[in-house]
Amino acid sequence: MTAGRGRGAAGHRPPRGRPPRTAVREAARDRWSWSAALCRTDALGSIDARRLDRYDRGSMTEPSAFSGFSAEGLQFLRDLAANNDRAWFQPRKADYERLIKEPLEELCAALGDRFARLDVPLEADPVRSPFRIYRDVRFSKDKSPYKTYVSASFPWIGEGRGVGGYFSLHPGEAYVGGGMWHPEPARLAAWRSTVSDRPRAVHAALRDAAFVATFGEVEGERLKRVPSGFPADHPDAELLKLKDVTFGRHLTDGEVTSPELPDTLAAALAAGLPLLRLLANLSA
Repeated sequence: MTAGRGRGAAGHRPPRGRPPRTAVREAARDRWSWSAALCRTDALGSIDARRLDRYDRGSMTEPSAFSGFSAEGLQFLRDLAANNDRAWFQPRKADYERLIKEPLEELCAALGDRFARLDVPLEADPVRSPFRIYRDVRFSKDKSPYKTYVSASFPWIGEGRGVGGYFSLHPGEAYVGGGMWHPEPARLAAWRSTVSDRPRAVHAALRDAAFVATFGEVEGERLKRVPSGFPADHPDAELLKLKDVTFGRHLTDGEVTSPELPDTLAAALAAGLPLLRLLANLSA
């Protein structure tokens, strides 16, 4: 049988796990890809030693100074969406750094501390986790130079390439999620073999009470038909059709402007651990 449609703790179904349409259209390549974050031209570039020093946890008395994204910061992103050009952005770059870039780095530093406290094996790093706001327009018809959102990825520590968590900040469409997005063919084949050969393990992860209460159900782009090698009437046909194995929920503007956002994100991704651990341990 396929993953059930869960309901939240208050009896309401959580928001669908699919990322917001804006993020799907503009940020698909950002999602849950730690190696891409280090290597792609639209991701964070060379590491600045001064920034590393700033976040040297051994020299910090507090895990993070994060106090929430401000309403002014959300308005900056709205204004950027309406004025997506260098003539508008460059005179306001200092505002971007103060309102968006620095709080995102502080959020990642705080998340690293929360993950350690909760024993969540995800890497949150203030230098490596955030994606740059600059778009890679080389092969795009849309030459708008800036993303109208910011995001960060949190890879699984150890084995499990391509598995991890993700956060994006977009006014009215903020999102936290995880899983594996566009996995390598061998890892996707391993997922399908696990669905077929170890259905109890898969169902246990997808029916975990905290997972269902937080995210509802697994999501992802699907094939139209069951992949070759499996019967068309397979009881887990919908899971076999998945091309991505992801989960997530939307965040309100109230949540992202709260100083409790690191706790909110850490608790959400901790609820995703049963599935993340299963994905990280796939025998690709």
